[in-house]
Amino acid sequence: MLYDPDRVGGLAVSDGPSGPRDVPPPVTDRVHNTDGGDDDRLALFAIDDIEDFWQHHYSEAFSGAFSPVSTLLSYDSDDRFGPTVCGNKTYGNTNAMYCHRNDTLAWDRGSLIRTARKYFGDMAVNALLAHEYGHAVQRMAKLIHHWTPTLVREQQADCLSGVYLRWVAGGESPRFQLSTGDDLSHILAGAIVIRDPISSPTEASSSGDPHGTALDRVTALQRGFDSGAEACGEIDSDEIQQRRGDLPSSLFESESQQSDVGIDDDTLSTMMELLGKIFAPADPPTLSSAGTSCNPAGGTQPVVYCPSINTLAVNMPALQQLGAPSDESQLGLPQGDNTALSVFTSRYVLALQHDRGLSLDSALTGMRAACLTGVAQRNMAEPMALPSGKMLVLGAGDLDEAISGLLTNGLVASDVNGTAVPAGFSRIFAFHSGLLSSAGQCYQRFS
Repeated sequence: MLYDPDRVGGLAVSDGPSGPRDVPPPVTDRVHNTDGGDDDRLALFAIDDIEDFWQHHYSEAFSGAFSPVSTLLSYDSDDRFGPTVCGNKTYGNTNAMYCHRNDTLAWDRGSLIRTARKYFGDMAVNALLAHEYGHAVQRMAKLIHHWTPTLVREQQADCLSGVYLRWVAGGESPRFQLSTGDDLSHILAGAIVIRDPISSPTEASSSGDPHGTALDRVTALQRGFDSGAEACGEIDSDEIQQRRGDLPSSLFESESQQSDVGIDDDTLSTMMELLGKIFAPADPPTLSSAGTSCNPAGGTQPVVYCPSINTLAVNMPALQQLGAPSDESQLGLPQGDNTALSVFTSRYVLALQHDRGLSLDSALTGMRAACLTGVAQRNMAEPMALPSGKMLVLGAGDLDEAISGLLTNGLVASDVNGTAVPAGFSRIFAFHSGLLSSAGQCYQRFS
């Protein structure tokens, strides 16, 4: 079922309503420092739902009894005279956090909640707060200790958020509903963009990015969504490394220097040479950047595979736009050269499928394309000698750029017509499976 493009976590992929089933009730005195506005009402409604879930399901995975967080606090990060959380000022702190020292869960209504709703939908608030509540649950269940690495703490919390979201998507929440198509993709995108500062063993937060890469975050949430709370308790440094496979550590180091190559004829020529060496096709496709009958120069798609002439036809301006670096300070998903190059690779591997006589116009085509693109990206993560002497190696942030593309345009996981696999959740799963395996396994899994 994991390899079925029409199912997510055992559920059928569908688009439909997402968000509160009913109008959230008025905020009560349970939330300290509230302004009584819509954002706080929605946040409390989400907390009520998250607590309802854990009240009924905590004992299925963990020993002991569930106890709700004792204090909920709302603040406005634009208020210079706002309250403190765990001894830290909230002014300028666009964040949500759990402080274990006084069992307090706090959120910024002034910017964070409003922005999450605007860009990623109401259910992004539930995902955000479910992650913070996950920190309370992992302490309750004694999943972590003083010496537990920050990355492990955060990955467990992402996973526990996924467990709750699966319950909502399954129609079991009395307050919220969540569709498994685009709306779940929006939640994954929000999880990538809206990051917490580091939650250290003794303080609520400091600076930095503890969650790891977009790939780390999404696969941790998927683990909880697919496998349940017990699987979240199994996350440790070894499990995180297993999800990363044998990819070079430089791809996961946020402090590494990230650079983007230009998307032009020279880069694409190098890509053709590189992909030819990785896959060694018997009948390699050719490249045209002047347009063809199946992708005219003014065509809408950035790159198309034309099986009748075994050619990759590129709309260079469109591909360059796809690979233009984004400004993440403006809450954009990480985009850059590998957003474009991963799409280019996915069209190249359609030629490999065509050579095997496989159908090119189905959802399985898209899953195979994403998986084979993952195989290529694994090989591109380390230097490879080419006859031309040129070199193209993935660097820090490049996998995040590919993940962003999978969630937004979906072209890496699309068929020859550009029709994407319907769920971003499934697209990323197929891409990740390719990163950790081989081309032969891609064909076997998605057949």
